Order: sequence, then C-alpha cells, then structure tokens
Amino acid sequence: MTDFTAGRRVWVNGVLFVLTSISTFIVGLGLALSYIYPDSLGVNPPAGSSVRAFLEPRVIVLGLLYAAALMVILSGHEIGHYLTCRRYGLAATLPYFIPAPNLAGTLGAFIKIKSPITRKQELFDVGAAGPLAGFILALPALVVGLAFSKVVPVTQGEGTMILGEPLLLKLVSLLFVKHLPAGADIVLHPVGFAGWLGLLVTSINLFPVGQLDGGHVAYAMVGRMRKRVSSAALLAFIVLGVFCFFGWFIWGIAGLLFVLIIRLKRPARLYHFLGRLVHPPLPDEDVRLSHGRLMVGALVILIFILSFIPAPVKGLSLLALLKHAGAGVK
Repeated sequence: MTDFTAGRRVWVNGVLFVLTSISTFIVGLGLALSYIYPDSLGVNPPAGSSVRAFLEPRVIVLGLLYAAALMVILSGHEIGHYLTCRRYGLAATLPYFIPAPNLAGTLGAFIKIKSPITRKQELFDVGAAGPLAGFILALPALVVGLAFSKVVPVTQGEGTMILGEPLLLKLVSLLFVKHLPAGADIVLHPVGFAGWLGLLVTSINLFPVGQLDGGHVAYAMVGRMRKRVSSAALLAFIVLGVFCFFGWFIWGIAGLLFVLIIRLKRPARLYHFLGRLVHPPLPDEDVRLSHGRLMVGALVILIFILSFIPAPVKGLSLLALLKHAGAGVK
C-alpha cells in the first residue's frame, strides 16, 4: 500500500493536534464551571471563578472530557475522508487541526486531497464518509451529555448566549426531560456540548456548496444540476440570515459574489484562485450512481436535516441586529 505520508511534514499535523487539544481543554474548563455553577450563568462569573476554581479536580476532569469528546468527533470526521482516499489510492494528508480562541476552542480540521478525483463514486464516497463518521461519533456524545445535563431556571443577564437546538437534540432530549417547566432551560454537560458542536460541524460540511462535503455529495447525486442546487442553498442562507442567524447571511452573500466572479471571470487573479474551489467536470458526470449510494445519499440528507441548527446562537438574526442598532441610535 502506498505510504501517502512519506516525505511529508507529519510533525506539523502532530503539533496542530496538540495545540488544538490544549485550546479545547481550556474552553472545556470554562464549560465545566458553567455546568457546575449554573445558577450564576449570565449574571456574574461562576462562583469562585479564580485560578483555584479552574484547578478543581472535577473541573479539570470535565474539561478533559469535553476536549476528548470533541477531538474524537473531529478526528473521526477527517479520518473517514482519509481512509476512503486510501481505499481508492488517492494521495491525501493527515488531518490538520485548527486551534482557535472561540466558543469551541477550534475552527475544526481538514485534510488535503493531492490526487485528482476522476469518478463520481469516488467523489461521493469521499464526501459522504466524513459526515457519516462524525455524526456516528457525535450522537453518543449528545445522548450521554443530555443524560447528565441539568434543568435550571433561566437567568438571562448581559452577555448570556442562548444556543439553538438541532432537531436531533430536541428528539433525544425527550428521553431525559419529559416536561421542561416554564422559565427553565437545559444546561448541557460539556460532553453534550461537544456533541452539539459535532452536529453543527457536520451540518455545515453538508451544505451543498463548492468543495464542502455536501458539495461533493450533491455533485455526485445530481450532476449538471449541482449549480442550481448550490444557488438555491445560497439564497436559503440569505433568508436564514435575515430571520435566524446573521452568519448565514454573510455566507450567502459571499457565496453569491463567488458565483458571480466565477461566471464573469473577473477579476482575473481572484477568478483563478476561486476557480480551485469549483469542481472540475468529471468524465462520468451523467452516469447514475448505484442504488446503494443513492440510499446512502438519502441518509446523508436526513443527517443534515437532523443536525442543522437554523440559529446556532439565538437573537442574532439580521432583523434582530438592525432592531437593536435602531434602538441604540434612539
């Protein structure tokens, strides 16, 4: 079997993995404090939120559990792509993890496929493998996390973030919370939050646009109609951005500008750069996928529906932001 990592700077992948593990662990410590001291959420910092509080054994354990769960989910997603590339003899790098000082502690991970993909079945299998693996790993994290989550009174203070719920979380929560009292909410266990992030990452990767996993799957399933599917998705982003979450609006506008530049081929340098993000036509573009792969494609669509979160952070739609800005002017 060909060694695709021979001669490559594998140490870079290792360093990024370690740095991302550290950054997710640091975020996990904050999540652990919020979980242990839920009564202080959104009002004051968690009780005893000094250096000593972060060194509590139970805080450290929960932080480690969050980091481990999230890194397993992200690793599984990328290894799914990598192993499928190996299966078809496609040269691919090991995963590159991206540490970041954000809500998750990371911007995710990616692999680089060095070989051209020349068949639809290869494109489909490579694109679908990651989301399927990530979803399978995120599901138990979500279930376990919900089993240990807490129902607490809602205390919304300045800076409080209310996270949106994917359909799957709502369905699974019915197993553990039969009735949510008025004025109460669920504080996710850190492992459950890792599962929530896993679903968010899975759904974003399944957007049927460009070189995202969903773009691969959509191209393999609908062939020449992929441009219409992508355009419809971008328009949906704009609508979701207006009414649900401003981030989708930015994605939609950026995507439409991308499409415009590609179609007009202007400016030239930017066109050549962005052109790399567009699928080159495959020789078997008009060949129909097997029934088995079409069934897997239907499963991938179902996973997207179960995982997608219209408003990852509630109250940040374009309309809400404009309303808030207008109130500030007054």
